[in-house]
Formats: sequence, structure tokens, C-alpha cells
Amino acid sequence: MRLVQAISSEKIVVFEKESVTLPLGFKAGGMHCGIKRKRLDLGYIVSEVPATAAGVYTTNVFQAAPLLVTQESIAKEQKLQAILVNSGNANACTGEQGLMDAYEMQKNFAAELHIDDHLVAVTSTGVIGELLPMDKINQGIKQILQKEYEQEDNFKKAILTTDTTVKNTAVQLKIDGKTVSIGGAAKGSGMIHPNMATMLGFVTTDANIAYDDLVSALKDVTNQTFNMITVDGDTSTNDMVLVMANGLAKNNQLTKEHPDWDLFVSGLKIVCESLAKKIARDGEGATKLIEVNVSGAYSLEAARAVGKSIISSNLVKTAIYGTDANWGRIVTAIGYSGVPVDPNTVKVGIGPITVFENGLPCVFVEEEAKEYLEQENVQIFVELNQGDCSAAAWGCDLTYDYVKINASYRT
Repeated sequence: MRLVQAISSEKIVVFEKESVTLPLGFKAGGMHCGIKRKRLDLGYIVSEVPATAAGVYTTNVFQAAPLLVTQESIAKEQKLQAILVNSGNANACTGEQGLMDAYEMQKNFAAELHIDDHLVAVTSTGVIGELLPMDKINQGIKQILQKEYEQEDNFKKAILTTDTTVKNTAVQLKIDGKTVSIGGAAKGSGMIHPNMATMLGFVTTDANIAYDDLVSALKDVTNQTFNMITVDGDTSTNDMVLVMANGLAKNNQLTKEHPDWDLFVSGLKIVCESLAKKIARDGEGATKLIEVNVSGAYSLEAARAVGKSIISSNLVKTAIYGTDANWGRIVTAIGYSGVPVDPNTVKVGIGPITVFENGLPCVFVEEEAKEYLEQENVQIFVELNQGDCSAAAWGCDLTYDYVKINASYRT
């Protein structure tokens, strides 16, 4: 599937079926090493050359061992050449042994690639509080670079836990007359909340870009995308988004002063927003993607706070599941968002149907609202009439299946 989106008179081509290997010089793969019973559970991304690297990480104070090792690696010289991911076990709250195991994963994969240890990032996702089965992982590391496991689709599957589907997208754009590609893959289904949760995001690009500017772009885009989603209000110990830029597109180095800087950031945002929305839609037990659009706020922070408040409300989420246009729950969430608002200026719409305006309910046809809420994609519009700032947030409905899935997560 290809979509073309015009941005600043330039074109960005979106490839919904492509992923982290669309950019030049990257390969990926995955295998089953035995952490899980049957499904793939060990994956990798490798660049032909060391790549400029940046990351954003969970705000949870209980950061898992792999996050500590990866942050340390990037800090050494702002470079990575490979990422090794295991699923099924988070290696979190595992003490000194967990940290040693993360270093062992890094060292052994680096040895297979014949590169320095610090050029390998390690990430884990799964059950918290259990030690990694290092004998199985080490055996997998010895085999995983074999040609039979080198498949991008294997990587996308190997990073999943309770996800029901893989999540990926990629774009291409022109910079300095060169074709630059940006690809992404992610996992996430439960424990998803603004400021990152049980999600991993991996972005690759062949753009030549300065480290400080890559860090700035990633943080800015993350605040607009991954930090604007929620599934269940829980934040986890392992989440991160990593970007690797290997420069093989041979464009002039991108900085904020480059004339195509905004175009590159737009491409990065398209990739990250697509992945974020797919994570929200794939929330555990979810049947609907909910998008909240807030406009007319006095600041960007205020718009984001209102959007997050609505999308995080269990009462709103259950109403959407039940196809109940209970606008009172939306208004209530706006009211406790912490943002000062004048109720008499607020307007709320469920899809094309205005349900609340100027402090009063609006007359609408319940059957029409119910029919709209039966769609897979539901939009809520909030106009605050305070300023000109806006933001979007994404989440999913809350269903009976969410309880079933999480009641038996370890069994």
C-alpha cells in the first residue's frame, strides 16, 4: 500500500508494508530460542556500519536492566550498530544478576558480529521479576545470524508479547536530491499510558544526521506520538524508542539549519504516529481505536493534558465500547484534567455529532450517535475556545477481554 502526502510542497511516500529494512544498510531477523513455548522470542536489527543513535525511555523509576545497559552504550559515543531484543521476559526487577545477564547478551551478540560491545543495544519485554533463561538466549545468539532467520517479518513477530498483530510502517523522501528512507517497527498492547509504557519502538533511517539534532527530533516527535497514547493507564519498566541513522543515503548532514530539516521531521513523525496509533488500536481486548482532537487551547501543554485526560478515562473507554454517547463522561474528564477551562465556552463532538456546547447539552439523535460509535475508528472533538493550540491523543475502548487477558497473563 502506498500513500503520498504533500508536506511543504515536497512529497513523502508512505509504505505501510515496509519496516526497518527499507533504509539502506539494515537487516533484521528473528527466531524462537525457547523463552516462549512456541512463538518467536529473539530478534535483531543490524546496520552495515555504526549508526548515530538516540533513545527515549520509560519514566517508571524501576527501569529494567536492558534500559540501563543501552543508555550507557549510547552515551559512550552516540553510536549503535545493532539491537538485540528478547520477548517473553522483561529482565526487570532482577537485581545484579539481571544486569549481568543484559551485559552478557550484549557481549555475546557483539562477538557474533565482530563489533565492540557498546555498539549493541539490548532490550527485553515480558514478565517482570524473572531471570532470563540465559542458556537458551545464548544458544539463540549463536544461531540467529544464520540466513534462515534473516527475515524482517521474523523480527516484527519476535518482539511481540500479548500483541495480536505486528506494527510497522516506512516512508521515503528526497533530501539534497537523495532518497532518504525511515522505517519503523513496534510492539505494545497492554500497560500503555502517556509518557511511555510497555512498548518498544525501533526506527531506522539511512539519513546522515547530527546526533544532537537526532535526539531533539526524536524527543519532539515522541511527545506528539508515543506520549499521546494510552490503553490502560499503567506505565512499565522496559519501554524505549530507539533510532539508528547510518548515513548511507549520503545526503548532506541534517541539522536544524538544513533546508530539508522540517521535511525529515515530518517523515519521522509519520512513522512514529502510525506506530503509536497501531499500538493503541491493538490494546489488549480492544475493538476500537479512539482519537481525541483538542483545539482552541491556550497552550500546547494544555491541549495535550485535556486529550490525555479524556483518552485515559475508563468511563469514556467503556462508553465507547458500549456504543453509548455518554458525553457527560467526556466533559467530566475535561474538568479534572487540571487545565483551567470555562465550561460555557467548551464544545464537544462525537464524530460529526455535536453533543455539548456553551455549557449545555445539545439535542441529537441517539440512534445516529450509536451507529457512529459502532465504527472501528471513533473520533472525539473538543473545542476549548481559549487560544490556537491543538493536540491529538489516541487510545482504545475497554472491554471484557482486557480483564480476561490480564487475569491470566502469567498462566
